[in-house]
Order: sequence, then C-alpha cells, then structure tokens
Amino acid sequence: MTRMAKERLYDDLAWIWPIMSPPEEYIVEADFFAALINKYSNSQAKTILNLGCGGGHLDRRLKEHYSITGIDKSIAMLELARSLNPEASYIHGDMRSVRLGKLFDVVLIHDSINYILYKEDLRMTFVTAWTHLAPGGLFLTVVEITPEKFTQNKVIHSSHERDGIEVTSIESYYDRNLNDTFYEIVFVYLIRQNKKLRVEIDNHTCGIFPMPVWHQALKQAGFFEHKQEKFCVTEPDDAEYDVLVAIKR
Repeated sequence: MTRMAKERLYDDLAWIWPIMSPPEEYIVEADFFAALINKYSNSQAKTILNLGCGGGHLDRRLKEHYSITGIDKSIAMLELARSLNPEASYIHGDMRSVRLGKLFDVVLIHDSINYILYKEDLRMTFVTAWTHLAPGGLFLTVVEITPEKFTQNKVIHSSHERDGIEVTSIESYYDRNLNDTFYEIVFVYLIRQNKKLRVEIDNHTCGIFPMPVWHQALKQAGFFEHKQEKFCVTEPDDAEYDVLVAIKR
C-alpha cells in the first residue's frame, strides 16, 4: 500500500491500518525528514506541527527529536495516534482552515496532501502552514504524483499479518478525466481471520497537480524561497517522490 493511502483509510476500516502499516515502516521516512530539517534549519528545531497526521506512525519516530502536535480530520486516526504517542498533542481539524494561535519550528504535510483536490485548497493549506511557522521556520511537503508520473490502471498489492489476522491490499489507480485535478484509487482488502475471508472495498479520490501549480501555491502563501529534494522508496513498488522544502522569511 502506498504511504499516502495507508494514512487515509475510512474510519470504519481504521482498525486494519496498524496491520497494513506497522510503525517500523516509517523509520526511514521519518529519518529522511529529520535530515532535511537539520540541513535547512538555521537553528535547532524543537517543535513540529504535523498537518494530516493520520495514525501517528511517522510521529512515533519523530518524537525522539521533536515535540509533536498533530492535526487530522479523522477521529479514528487521531485515536490511533494518541494511543501510539500519548506524549504528543493531537487535535481534530481541517488543515485548510485550522488555526491554533501557536508558532512552530517546522510544519510537515506528508501523504495527506494527496487528498487536496483543488488549486485553491492547495493554496489555503499552504497558508495554514505559513501562518503556523515561526520566522525562519521550515515547511516540508511531499509531491507523490503529478500528471507526468501518473500511470493509468496501475495496480499495486501487498500483504501483512499480525495477531493471526492477514490482510492483503490491492490498489487500482484510474483517472476518469485527464483534464481535471483529481483521480481515484480503489482498494480491495482481503481480510482473513480464523481462516474466514472478509472482503472490503474502499474508494478514494485524490488530487493531482503539475509541479508548477505546487510552486505557484507556495509563492501565493508567502513562501518565496523553496527547494526540491528527492525521496526514493522500494516497497511496495519502486518510486521516487519530490519533497518541497520552503522557508518562512
């Protein structure tokens, strides 16, 4: 399962997320973000605002170095995050509009940004990041899919097992209209417990923007200086993602 989809299971299927996405799978990604923070920060960063934090598995590693505050729209995901990271602060909210009245050294949006469907919402989300950053602070976000990288009818599958429950996920990617800003992922989950099979289908709509749209939204939000890094993964398929690092001057 792709990292973005792991974090976004509908609430009634959230219970299988710890099986499909064990915390150890996030260590490499969390260490990558920590390295970027060390590379671009002018001072020692201590606080992170994780917008669209999901179940908190990325935070489980990041909390070793930073004080974590997480925002998410999913109550079920926030409950998972709190159980995994009781020392962190998790708040229900929409990353397009939430305002905490606090400033942070780093604002991070990883796979949840893929659920932004419109250009204006992308700009609003980046404004939220800018508003919550201290001067000189860093904003990091991941661009997983652009129109140039999208593969029609792409299929990915993976399997995990824990506590006697086996879950196989099959993902199918499809774009009905190549001229709009969203595409769909259909997930089929084969859940086996006590040798009994349960099949669940989960439909997701995700956003897709050309890279210039991302750069424009950053500038519109006030981030006039930003860099582009690469993050590579091998599981469940070989992929390279762009990571945008913006600085609040």
